[in-house]
Amino acid sequence: MFSISRTFLTTLISAAFLPTAFANESSSDSVPEIIPTDQCIAPEKTSPDAPEEPVNIEADSINAKGRNEAVYQGDVVVTQGHKTITADTVTVNQADNSVLADGNVTMNDGQIKSKSNKVKSDLKGDRIEFHNTQYKLLCQTARGEAAYILKDGQAIYSMEDGSLTTCPEGNKSWRVKASDIDIDNDEEEATFYNTRFEILDVPVFYWPYITVPIGDKRKTGFLYPTGGYDTKNGLEINVPIYFNLAPNYDLTTTINYMEKRGVQFNNELRYLTDGFGSGTVNFEYLNDDDLYQDKGARWGLNLTHDGIYDRNWKFSVDYSRVSDDTYLDDLDSSIGNREDGQLLQSGEVSYRTDFSDTTLKVRDFQILTGATPYRLMPQLQYQYHRPEVLPHVNFEWDSHISRFETDNDQLPDATRVHVEPSLIVPFYAPWGQLTSEAKLMYTYYEQDLKNGSVSAADSDLKESAQRVVPEYRLNGSLFMDNNQRLLGGYTQTLEPRMQYLYIPEVDQSEIYSGYDTTLLQSDYYGLFRDMKYSSVDFIAPANQLSYGATSRFYDENYKERFNLSLGQIYYINPSSDEANLSAWALENEWNISDSWLYKGGLQYDSNVSTLQLANSTLEYKIPSGGYAQLNYRYISKDYIADNAPNISESQLNTYTRDGISQAGILTNFTVAQRWSVQANYYHDMTENDMLESLLGVTYNDDCWFLGLTFSRHILSSGDVAQIYPEPGPEYESKVSLNIGIKGLGQNAGVEYSDGGNSLGYGRPFSLAN
Repeated sequence: MFSISRTFLTTLISAAFLPTAFANESSSDSVPEIIPTDQCIAPEKTSPDAPEEPVNIEADSINAKGRNEAVYQGDVVVTQGHKTITADTVTVNQADNSVLADGNVTMNDGQIKSKSNKVKSDLKGDRIEFHNTQYKLLCQTARGEAAYILKDGQAIYSMEDGSLTTCPEGNKSWRVKASDIDIDNDEEEATFYNTRFEILDVPVFYWPYITVPIGDKRKTGFLYPTGGYDTKNGLEINVPIYFNLAPNYDLTTTINYMEKRGVQFNNELRYLTDGFGSGTVNFEYLNDDDLYQDKGARWGLNLTHDGIYDRNWKFSVDYSRVSDDTYLDDLDSSIGNREDGQLLQSGEVSYRTDFSDTTLKVRDFQILTGATPYRLMPQLQYQYHRPEVLPHVNFEWDSHISRFETDNDQLPDATRVHVEPSLIVPFYAPWGQLTSEAKLMYTYYEQDLKNGSVSAADSDLKESAQRVVPEYRLNGSLFMDNNQRLLGGYTQTLEPRMQYLYIPEVDQSEIYSGYDTTLLQSDYYGLFRDMKYSSVDFIAPANQLSYGATSRFYDENYKERFNLSLGQIYYINPSSDEANLSAWALENEWNISDSWLYKGGLQYDSNVSTLQLANSTLEYKIPSGGYAQLNYRYISKDYIADNAPNISESQLNTYTRDGISQAGILTNFTVAQRWSVQANYYHDMTENDMLESLLGVTYNDDCWFLGLTFSRHILSSGDVAQIYPEPGPEYESKVSLNIGIKGLGQNAGVEYSDGGNSLGYGRPFSLAN
């Protein structure tokens, strides 16, 4: 869809091209200051009652013809403020209220610069005619030619045999030509008739009739197409069409032609309500998949909505569904990623006050692969927070009633009631903080054991169960800094932190522990959480002391250059099969210089001298623009087994033999004035297989761009449980082409297609600068 700004239309012919009356007619040697030839000047808003600026006319000679006509000849220069007109001859005829400029007529009003053979205007400038005109917009990169231009009134323009391009002088890469162009500024719309799109003066597209927006109003029309080649889909061509349905909603439909699959229609509907928020509906439809004919019509749907009503009410919906379990594996989709094992279907409404939050929530999933999670149908949650309920004492209340259901006959359904009051005594000072917290957690379950289910028959689960678990936590930290500027002039801070957590061991064997509860990942910040699991189905006992410290270094400009956090948990009175100490957790960020950045973390179990997990990122910011980044992550197989108890050893062996060890390199940089390159490569060092790769090249001309991307990603790694897995990794490759012109509603650049790859660049640095 072409998008020409109002500047092109309103300044194409200046409303003040010629003055209302010619004053100061002279051949004085004093010439008003003329602005630089190609300088853009914003239009000024003047009052109708404001006096007009004086007009100065210079010419080699003046010849009066009667009382009503004057002819200025020889290098005529007309100036009014920053507006300038030159011509060989200017004739002013007051009898018919006309002004005629003839021969090498140029105009510059700070908005547009034009050159014409002849220009005719009435004295008020309401109707102006340009003949054989070349124009250049000064506030926008655009120029063109026209055999005839008519400005009639303040809003209507007409152009015959006109052209438009954003290419600089001498560059004929592309232009748009039309036999007639009608421009209506009131409607903010331009209409083109018999339109040709030319490349190097050769017509390549033809439209008999097209309208485009010229202001802030949106306009229905075609967007730029893209194309590519995929080893699975064959040749791909994507043609997006934008529909401006109403001021508060619109639709973009993309016709996706796939040589080996058929034609898919991808639709994105956006809407904005007048009090209930905004949302998006994505719907994808492929009537017949030629590659998988047995799957029939294939479709995907996603609905998201967020809104606030009357300040206190909040609404949220996120609903996704696809036609079949392999939809995301087979097709590139905005509904989800190929790695997704399930699609979320949730909705909630909340009522919030200054001290409370009441939420009604439902949550379901479409299962694509893997285990069957529980539906939350529904949950009513009430939270209350009251500071200073007593002097220096805050009160918190967290409670909910939840209904869990599953289609797995071996697992129970349940209704859970949970109440959790807390008393918190906080203390804050510039040099530190100390918070003491005591809470009582009461939970009641009604469990449907589904007679005959394996889980119910082989466990201590009860239909009715309850438990009471108290908790006490004391958390404190200090903030110390050294202003002596040691270590090369840096200011160093030291922030020791300590927490004591006590939760007694309570028998919870009568309760199924997996309704919505999973083990949380442990890192440095996780050492100071009060919960080991994500919810309350199982509350892990604790009698432990967490300790750690963070040190930061600031340069003379108080820019944070380095930080290091290190901590561990000491378990008091552990069981006989547990160690007294947890693994060490370390986090580090290092702004080595303005060009080099590093971030890393690890967990090391000193009890068995084993590295559990590690991640590391090193990035170099290229001075000319762009970056180069190295990534590495490691997770031991024992750590996976310990933190995923529901996965058997035989199942784990099908995924990995020796844990996860993956390295990646990413870069994006400019190799020449107009050429830029993006490249990604990820490798599995355990299996010695490539995971993903991408290479993209972009050429940026002054008025057009071309991007070409090749990507390849792994689909299946084979059976890693075998020593020599056969048939080995299976890959999918894709070539994507993106081409467009600049200046007509298109950003000056190109976004790379990732080819469906799941790994990409993400800035992992968060130094507080």
